[in-house]
Amino acid sequence: MKATGIVRRIDDLGRVVIPKEIRRTMRIREGDPLEIYTDREGEVIFKKYSPIGELAGFATEYAETLHKICGISVLIFDRDAVIAVAGVPKREYLDKKMSEELEAIVERRQLYVRRTREERIELTDGGSAHVLNCGMPIITEGDVVGCVCSVTVPDGEEGGGLSPDSEAKLIQTAAGFLSKQMES
Repeated sequence: MKATGIVRRIDDLGRVVIPKEIRRTMRIREGDPLEIYTDREGEVIFKKYSPIGELAGFATEYAETLHKICGISVLIFDRDAVIAVAGVPKREYLDKKMSEELEAIVERRQLYVRRTREERIELTDGGSAHVLNCGMPIITEGDVVGCVCSVTVPDGEEGGGLSPDSEAKLIQTAAGFLSKQMES
């Protein structure tokens, strides 16, 4: 654990303010849920809560099925990072933070489909060998909790030979299905 040198006092209602610099660095937005942990040494740890993270195993199976049956490479994100990978190297993507470009697309709350081969949306911070081909936010109870993305190499065939419409429908279905799983 890394000390920041910032000290805050707890107010009379038991609240503590997380400094703006830390919220910006950790991408903590107003209304984001935080999970609270304690350890035996008396430390209190706040961790961003990921409701879709609880479905990581299920999301991985879904992504692998899409890849195996349809031939598309799939990444599934929670609000911040990749939680499931199929069709691309797991080591390259798993637990990597979502790029700001992709985050902006997710915030629009609608389907994104790459229109031209020249269009290049990075998937994770720091870039990658693949680009976003098609993406759909996962929306549960009115909140964006993640997204499902099909990916491709920048100049590669999109969707493993599927039509763009078919690929878009598969990605929308995956996002809708994961959303329903979280609600139940």
